[in-house]
Amino acid sequence: MKHIFIVNTVAGSESCLNIVREGIAKCKKAIDYEIYTPDSPSDSINYIKRYLENHCEEEVRFYACGGDGTINKVATGIVGFPNASMAALPFGTGNDYVKYYGSAEKFKDVCSVIHGEEKLVDIMKVNERYALNSTHFGLDSVVAKAMNKLRRNIIFGKKRAYPFAVVWGFIAGMRNRCIVYADGEQLNTTDILLCTVSNGKYVGGSYFNAPNSLNDDGLLEVCLVKPVARLKFLGLIKYYVAGTHIGNPKFKDIVVYRQAKRVTIEGPEGFCVSIDGEIYKNSHIEIENLEKKIRFVVPREN
Repeated sequence: MKHIFIVNTVAGSESCLNIVREGIAKCKKAIDYEIYTPDSPSDSINYIKRYLENHCEEEVRFYACGGDGTINKVATGIVGFPNASMAALPFGTGNDYVKYYGSAEKFKDVCSVIHGEEKLVDIMKVNERYALNSTHFGLDSVVAKAMNKLRRNIIFGKKRAYPFAVVWGFIAGMRNRCIVYADGEQLNTTDILLCTVSNGKYVGGSYFNAPNSLNDDGLLEVCLVKPVARLKFLGLIKYYVAGTHIGNPKFKDIVVYRQAKRVTIEGPEGFCVSIDGEIYKNSHIEIENLEKKIRFVVPREN
């Protein structure tokens, strides 16, 4: 098997390139590997697709070394190539997808990941794009959009970017116009506070938005939150962080929760969603879950 490490040298608080190199060197069993550092997000997708097109008979595993955006790019690159699998070495700020498996820390042991176990997992198609963890919008996309602007800022960037982005969302993102359909059922009438469409369990680094999610059952977890007053929102956010909002009487008239294979979103011109943390704009969005289309490596339990 060929092992190719896609290293995002600007993910997290410091470059993870040396960490990856040192981790590979510590492994007792030598592997056939390459390290690739993309020039841009689209460069990593193009590189993976070109490699697989030219090595269709070779078993290849790509390692997403970075944050959730890097994981998304690797998953997008390997979709449709049965000879390709993927793993994650999470060195970003959120690391949401790998938290599905309990902790991001166990994915940072390079040798453990290299010798991990492959699992078949779902991936969602979002118009012409893909999301491995979550497509979320409303307050979430307002926050994600602000975070993308702040993360490279000297004063407000790095780990400070998200809390500052949340403050901006609290000011500007409490009502968001769109209509959401889950398998044809209309879930709301005009505005929402936020909505997550997930295969993973976490968004935003700490929000346990989809506690019932299974990433291999062919179903999307749809959690729509209706607009609420800011003070009420502040009183409820702790439940959303803890993942105790589903079935909670406090959320009876606020949350609409469904499982679905397909979700449709109709929004105004310029409407944006966050696809695994990356902003995407379109007034009509179709999300289809593709069951067990990705081979994802999980470290073996000791």
